[in-house]
Amino acid sequence: MRLQPVAGGAAIGLVLLGTATLVLERGTAVTHTPRPVRLSPQAQAEIRQVEARINQIEADSVKRARGSSLDALGELTLLGKLILFDQNLSVNKNEACAFCHMPETGFTGPSSALNMTTVSYPGSVRTRFSGRKPQTHTYATFTPVLHYNALQGDLVGGEFWDMRATGIRLNNPTAEQAQGPPLNPVEMGLIDSACMVYGVSRSQYRQIAEKVWGPQAFAIHWPGDVESVCARPGPASASDPYPVHLTAVDRGLSNRTFDQIAQAIATYEASGEVNPFSSKYDYVMAGKARFTADEEAGYALFRSNSTHCNECHRDGGPGEEPLFTDFTASNLGLPANPAIPFYEESAADRLGYTANRDGLKYLDPGVGGFLAGPQNPSREWAAMSKSFAGKYKTPTLRSVDKRTRPDFVKADMDNGYVKSPEEVVQY
Repeated sequence: MRLQPVAGGAAIGLVLLGTATLVLERGTAVTHTPRPVRLSPQAQAEIRQVEARINQIEADSVKRARGSSLDALGELTLLGKLILFDQNLSVNKNEACAFCHMPETGFTGPSSALNMTTVSYPGSVRTRFSGRKPQTHTYATFTPVLHYNALQGDLVGGEFWDMRATGIRLNNPTAEQAQGPPLNPVEMGLIDSACMVYGVSRSQYRQIAEKVWGPQAFAIHWPGDVESVCARPGPASASDPYPVHLTAVDRGLSNRTFDQIAQAIATYEASGEVNPFSSKYDYVMAGKARFTADEEAGYALFRSNSTHCNECHRDGGPGEEPLFTDFTASNLGLPANPAIPFYEESAADRLGYTANRDGLKYLDPGVGGFLAGPQNPSREWAAMSKSFAGKYKTPTLRSVDKRTRPDFVKADMDNGYVKSPEEVVQY
């Protein structure tokens, strides 16, 4: 297979030549031989840099907590940040939520080498990878609770690429999204939600948590084997779905604190630190800057009837924040990305877990998969699952090109098949 630029085109102008085509349309199986995932030395070095940066941010945040007097909102926001950057909350104490969501890149994937190659990031069990690109946390808290808009004939809201964090239970999609990665075997890998509660109870910021939530948050009688149980990577077995064996009352306390952990993370993600509204666009809209001629022309095209970009990536209306998304989902026919290691995870790993039993035949169903599955809370939505097959949530365009250096590679769209806004536009 050869890839060559189309004449006159930029990076995404690619022609696939020959018979060994690896990049295929969604709905077509990937045709290549599974291989072990080996991270390049550059990727391994970048992972170490990210881990060190996370530790530094957490240390600075703890220092701030000890040296300042905060109001209630400040305390809860800081608590959420401390949890987001705490690597000790993962099964192998090596992966914070922030591992895939760092501020330097708009709270999405911070490794150029991974964005260019595997797209998805290794979990706390470093041989396990998820099947999609990390989404951005910036401006995520503006997402509404998932609902069906009858006039639009469309689902609106929810978090994750497939909208499965509906927000219905906690009235907050971002908080429900925060509960996903800790229990995902290919991400933070905990075997029980109680393990995260136990981890926070053992943290250096426990005192802040008890001040915010009350002492009952950790008034849990932990079993003697909690350390060993929580050191085992998930998932839990079907015969023992809650392997941290708690009484009914203690389980209730743990579940409530797990919800409060998620809500604290969402509070931090709603802060001005994550959502600064400080781009040049914002300055232009406030009358404090002017677009260049090229920027003006690009904005006009973005809003024009010839491109229709802002039909999905809305740039605001009366009373709206300019969030550059309409919170719906679309199927753009993006090719499958066989570079994602999830396609190779078809056999049981050394711990007996198989991430993707379909292997190379796996077809990501997008929102349709969520609607057809057990997490869908609505029978009416389940009936729409086929019409949502292959659809993915429309992401915000804010911070889409935020990077640490000019040659830093970012992956775009749900599977990172394209690597820059220019490639997205040409696609």
